[in-house]
Amino acid sequence: MRFHVLSASLILLLASAFGARAAQPRLHQTIRDWAVFTMPADGDLMCYVRSYARDKSPKNVDHGDVIFFVTSWKSGSAVHQPSLMTGYTIKSVPPPRVRIGSTRITMYADGKEAFIEDERDERKLVNAMRKGASMRIEARSARGTATAYEFSLAGITAALKKADALCK
Repeated sequence: MRFHVLSASLILLLASAFGARAAQPRLHQTIRDWAVFTMPADGDLMCYVRSYARDKSPKNVDHGDVIFFVTSWKSGSAVHQPSLMTGYTIKSVPPPRVRIGSTRITMYADGKEAFIEDERDERKLVNAMRKGASMRIEARSARGTATAYEFSLAGITAALKKADALCK
């Protein structure tokens, strides 16, 4: 399993737990459906883009916030690391799956988040995101509910360029 430097939910949890004393994410720009942020993290600078799911199914279930991130660290310890964060615990079997056009990537669940294990698959997904119009993710909750999410990819290329420039 690939080591993930600092998960998105942990960053958000730390920021909310320590309130004003902790470093807060700074919104730099919103480009179409993607927002660009930076945040100091453990002596490094984290630069990330995020978008909320525009469609969630089934409709009769409380999904909580469903957010997709692509995160990089100024130190280079991670570059363009995709992750999904949901409002519920994700079941690991079957694993969450991402689809953009003909590109299909399997993720692994870790609590309320899902990541991609192989760096080559991370690059493959981010490249597909830049070329695609929408992204679909299918997962299963710990209670067994099959879920699906649609994310717009409008603005992802420009948002990643902005985040990359902030992390140079």
